[in-house]
Amino acid sequence: MMFLESDAWVALMTVIGEITFFFILGMVLTAIVLAIIATASITRGKFYLPRILIPGMVLLEGLVKAFCKLLGLDDKDLITFFITLRNTMNTKAFAETAVEHRAIFLPHCLRSANCPAHLTPEGLKCRNCGRCPVGENVKWLEEAGYHVFIIPGSTFIKRMVKKYRPEAIIGVGCLMEVKEGIDMADRMGIIAIGVVNFKDGCVETIADWVGVKDAAMLGIEAPSCPVDLHGSAK
Repeated sequence: MMFLESDAWVALMTVIGEITFFFILGMVLTAIVLAIIATASITRGKFYLPRILIPGMVLLEGLVKAFCKLLGLDDKDLITFFITLRNTMNTKAFAETAVEHRAIFLPHCLRSANCPAHLTPEGLKCRNCGRCPVGENVKWLEEAGYHVFIIPGSTFIKRMVKKYRPEAIIGVGCLMEVKEGIDMADRMGIIAIGVVNFKDGCVETIADWVGVKDAAMLGIEAPSCPVDLHGSAK
């Protein structure tokens, strides 16, 4: 107890307190700067300091979101910006990855409400019945060389990544699903491109099939087979 009352202990606690204060202050100031950069990038349609933005937004996401709200941005704007930024940063590496080392994950909600496919340990196995655009697009993606998975959740993504070890993936889904998928891929050391659905929800959602094709064809030749892109026009 005498030590806790000594000058050395008081001095140590003072130093720790000062370090903690300046650390928190530094985090807050960094978050403010990142929020300003993100806001300027979104409003002007140009990426500023992307290599600083990405790690900063990952580490200080909550604070950056709070300050972006003060600057007039909502969560949707910021998440859309984050996905676009990550896609832009990953495009070159994705294009350089051989297609046999790529996989694409489609959400099961894209299928028709009358879909005859059944769930398997690797997701839904499309029967290409023609009730929705999924079958035609799965066909050309597989012919292009992709591993294609139609999945009900992120657990399947982890399982298939562990089994097939893709080096690059395309994730299709709603805004938050795509953002979380990119975060997960980053933690797993996998190159990821995200494509956000035109229409979200739980049943008969609509994918941006043109965006899927643009992402899938990065670094490879276009498929010779016709591609059904009508899902984006519904």
